[in-house]
Amino acid sequence: MRVLLTGGSGMLGSALQRLAPDVAPQLEILAPTRQELTLTDGAAVKNWLAKNRVDAVIHSAARVGGIQANIDHPVDFLIENLRMNDAVIMGAHDAGVERFIFLGSSCMYPRDYRQPLEEGDVLAAPLEPTNEGYALSKITGSRLCDYISQSHENRHYKTLIPCNLFGKEDHFGSVASHLIAAIVTKVVLAQKSGQDSVEIWGSGKARREFLFVDDLVTFILETLPKLESLPNLLNLGYGIDHSVTEYYEMVGKIAGYKGGFHYDLSKPEGMMRKCMTSKKAESFGWKVKTPMNDALTKVIAAYKSQLP
Repeated sequence: MRVLLTGGSGMLGSALQRLAPDVAPQLEILAPTRQELTLTDGAAVKNWLAKNRVDAVIHSAARVGGIQANIDHPVDFLIENLRMNDAVIMGAHDAGVERFIFLGSSCMYPRDYRQPLEEGDVLAAPLEPTNEGYALSKITGSRLCDYISQSHENRHYKTLIPCNLFGKEDHFGSVASHLIAAIVTKVVLAQKSGQDSVEIWGSGKARREFLFVDDLVTFILETLPKLESLPNLLNLGYGIDHSVTEYYEMVGKIAGYKGGFHYDLSKPEGMMRKCMTSKKAESFGWKVKTPMNDALTKVIAAYKSQLP
C-alpha cells in the first residue's frame, strides 16, 4: 500500500517514518518536503497525486504553535490550515484515494465543557478563544471528511482526535514546540546552568492529557489497512490528565533538577481542563503502551543528546 504522509518533518510524521519499517513493513510511505510539495496549493497537490498514485493519505501537516502564537496570528492559523486541508482532502477525493486519516486536535472541543470529553461534544458549546482559529480549521476538515464518507461508499475518510502529544522528534525550544517539549527544554537547561527557579506560564493549575506519540503512530499504522471499520470520529488519549505544574515536577525529577518553580500570572494558560475519554477507541484495539515516566525519560534523553 502506497501512502502519502503530510507533515513528514513534524513530530508525528517523523515518528511514523521511524516506526513504519517495523510496525507496518507492507506500507510504502511517501513524505514530500515543503520544497517538493506546497500543501496549500490545490493545483500542486492535484498534480502530485496524479503522478504518484497512492492508496491512502495520512494528513498530519498543519500550521501549529503555542498559546501566544495562536493569539498573535489568528488569521494565519485559520486560513493557512483551511487552505491546506481543502487542498489535501479534496485533492485525495478527486484522485480517487479511498483511505484517508485526518489528524484532529483536542482543541476541537468546547471550552470548560463536561469531562471527560466525548466525540459527540464537538460543536456543543463555544470554543477556547486563544486557539479558536486553529480549532475551526480542524473542525471544518473533519466535517469535510465526514461528508465525503457519507456520500461515497468507497471513501473511508476518518478523523482521529489525539490528546496533546509529545515525543522524541518534537521541536525543542522552538515556537512550534508542544508543552512537554517546552518544559523539557526549560528544565534541562535550568539544571545544566544551575538555575534555581523555572518560570511557569499562568497558575500551573490547568490540566492537560498527554500521549507519547509512538503509541499513537503504532495505532495509525496498524489501523490503516482496516480503516473502514472505524467510526468517522475517534478520540485517542491516555485517559489520565495532570496539572501543568505536575508535568514540570515530573520532568524535573527525571532530569535531576533541584531547583523550584515560579509563576507568571500575566501569561495565558488556555482551557483549564480538556481530558478526553477513549472508551470507544478501546473496542477498536486502542491501548496505551508506554507508561508516562518511561516516555518522559525517553524524550528527556532525546533532547539531551542534541545539546552541545
